[in-house]
Amino acid sequence: MATTTTTMHNLTTITTNKPTVAFTTPPNYATRLSHLLTLKSFTPLWCPTITTEPTQQTLSSLALHLSPHSLSLLSAIAFPSRTAITAFSTAALSLTTPLLPPREDTFIIAALGKDVELIDSTFLLNFCGDDISWVNVLVPTIATPSGLVQLLGTGRGRKVLCPVPRVVGLEEPPVVPDFLRELEAAGWVPIRVDAYETRWLGPACGKGVVELSGGGLLDAMVFTSSGEVEGLLKSLREFGWDWEMVRRRWPHLVVAAHGPVTAAGAERLGVTVDVVSGRFDSFQGVVDAVEAKLRGLDSSCM
Repeated sequence: MATTTTTMHNLTTITTNKPTVAFTTPPNYATRLSHLLTLKSFTPLWCPTITTEPTQQTLSSLALHLSPHSLSLLSAIAFPSRTAITAFSTAALSLTTPLLPPREDTFIIAALGKDVELIDSTFLLNFCGDDISWVNVLVPTIATPSGLVQLLGTGRGRKVLCPVPRVVGLEEPPVVPDFLRELEAAGWVPIRVDAYETRWLGPACGKGVVELSGGGLLDAMVFTSSGEVEGLLKSLREFGWDWEMVRRRWPHLVVAAHGPVTAAGAERLGVTVDVVSGRFDSFQGVVDAVEAKLRGLDSSCM
């Protein structure tokens, strides 16, 4: 069988007898997910539909919340995404460290799954200095915003900083508003700060999927956030397509979601999900679930 090479957004995809798996992650997650797909002998096809990154405006806004006075009023910081931690660390570069003044009570830092890798010794040194005994880093067993809320427990009127995205070009998914409401219901006072932007990549971002319809095979599509789903659907409409046309073109397409939050968002937008990763603290779970589905393996991830 002939082999053709197509370059998309600096990633190379090769049409072979390997299953082709499209994914729509932002650039800062693409290399990691592509690598995991390649290790499973899949052909990765990167079709990014959104970007997630801090801007000068969001960094300036975040920095205002990192002054010693502002931090002294907080009892916790809840990071609902990896990009939120990256934005926090970037904003701190322009400030005097350690950021947090000495205190007697425990300060909580909460993060999801493998995101906690970014809360390393350098992060903690810049945050609280050499003495980290009064900082408690929490990681929920279930890597969802709701898992964060449950792990934080009862707030008793304490304040928690929530670095979240500002959504541009798309409707804000209910994930962040629900997260803030759950914190309030648990007795916390959430302080929302737009720490980075989730931005639609524009009308042409679904072009790779449309072009593949000319004869290319597509075995699976992986979504890691509902924003990616909306971004793809919005672009497809620009080409005169809708999701039903995708399903008709590839009737055996396996749609995979990275965790139940993404799955619920996709379903809300009219995209039926075939596989939901039961292990969503990292991308490995959804990649394993796709492999199990495509190759007919037994899997607890499905």
